Amino acid sequence: MSRFLFVVPPLVGHINPLVGVAAALTARGHQVAWAGVPGIVHRLAGPGARVHPSPATWSEGDWPSRPPDIRGPEALRFLWERFLVPLADAMAEGVRDAVGAFRPDVVVADQQALAGGLVAERLGVRWATSATTSAEFTDVLATMPKVAAWNEALVRELRLRVGDPGSTCDPRFSPHLVLAFTTRELAGTPARGGDRIRWVGPSLSGRPSPAGFPWDWLDPGRATVLVTLGTANTDAGARFLTESARALRARADRLQGVVVDPEGVLAADGTGDHRGDGNHGGDGGDIRGGTGHVDKDLLAVPEVPQLALLKQVDAVVCHAGHNTVCEALWHGVPLVVAPIRDDQPVIAAQVAEAGAGVRIRFGRADASRIGAAVDSVLCTPHHRAAARAIGGVFRAAGGAAAAADHLERLARTDRADRVSRTDDADRTGRSVSRADRSVRPARADRSERQAAHAPRPEPPAREENDI
Repeated sequence: MSRFLFVVPPLVGHINPLVGVAAALTARGHQVAWAGVPGIVHRLAGPGARVHPSPATWSEGDWPSRPPDIRGPEALRFLWERFLVPLADAMAEGVRDAVGAFRPDVVVADQQALAGGLVAERLGVRWATSATTSAEFTDVLATMPKVAAWNEALVRELRLRVGDPGSTCDPRFSPHLVLAFTTRELAGTPARGGDRIRWVGPSLSGRPSPAGFPWDWLDPGRATVLVTLGTANTDAGARFLTESARALRARADRLQGVVVDPEGVLAADGTGDHRGDGNHGGDGGDIRGGTGHVDKDLLAVPEVPQLALLKQVDAVVCHAGHNTVCEALWHGVPLVVAPIRDDQPVIAAQVAEAGAGVRIRFGRADASRIGAAVDSVLCTPHHRAAARAIGGVFRAAGGAAAAADHLERLARTDRADRVSRTDDADRTGRSVSRADRSVRPARADRSERQAAHAPRPEPPAREENDI
């Protein structure tokens, strides 16, 4: 049996797909460990998960404060300079310690946990990439050479500190295996990753589900619309949630709305606290111990059992987050997508091009525009047909089980290569057994140390093609 180390950032959407993969590998007799923030990994993967702290803690105060209206190149600069690179530096020591303690055959590194791939390459451990979004496959910087050069310089300097200085591999794309939790039918032909990509579709198994959802509130006589902006966009979503609630209330004769409202926005402005008919908390009363509001037309709660709820939902209004989109399509549910930033515009374009939903402008979305888009996906048959077609492809791709298959093959290849190297060494009288690998990287030479402490490159001026 083999050992697999999953290296993950403190992001729910990046951990969830790997929870199912880890469960599949464990069921087959393999050993699995994690390198990440223990509190977050244990909450998602279960209290029995073996977690090597990397970094040891992560709290609200550790998150860089991102202005809610930041977009385009400035958003990219913020993502890399304020989050991805500092996170990689913070995780590197913990990942090295995890490799030394667990001795994995394969490291599985999330694309935003850059330390995973970089440390693995420096220590000579075979590694795979977990791509929880397909946006990186599009190479959006191809038309912005100055931005691309700035980004490459950041990665190059990070590699000097964390990885193998002699390598040129992009730490977001393993040279051995890239697991894509989507399919080509939605993502399109990749511009990067090539034949290393394995399209496994969404991984939906093995997740915990919040308790206490009022299932008896759902009215089978009306369509149900779920509104969610995911777990990382609450800073930008107050107005959008308010306008969405108004759009749904205007159609209460034919639909009901479930709004994920972690900050209590709708309760605060009264939008989610209308008087109903007295059924299911119809007086606008609190549910779940005062953490949500409900009446007969609108349910606003801080979290929902999303996978279970999607089985009973007719449409989803969201930010075009990759996990939410793929989970909805896996269930054959059409979408209204209003991308905010990061990879979301790319995913929204995929949904619209596939015909599985309608795209609207987040910044201009009001009750009228949101309502019209909801009417379209509910009343136009081809949106639902397209969503169901993609859902069928997703199911056929195999999900967590298929990802586990590919990782097992990679581990077998690693063992075969080690045996071959050992045989070669025996024939030449040299010992190159795996035990000879140092857990700690060699001290950087003087030039590397100077490069590691050099000022980071300034981002380029905005180019004509910048988004």
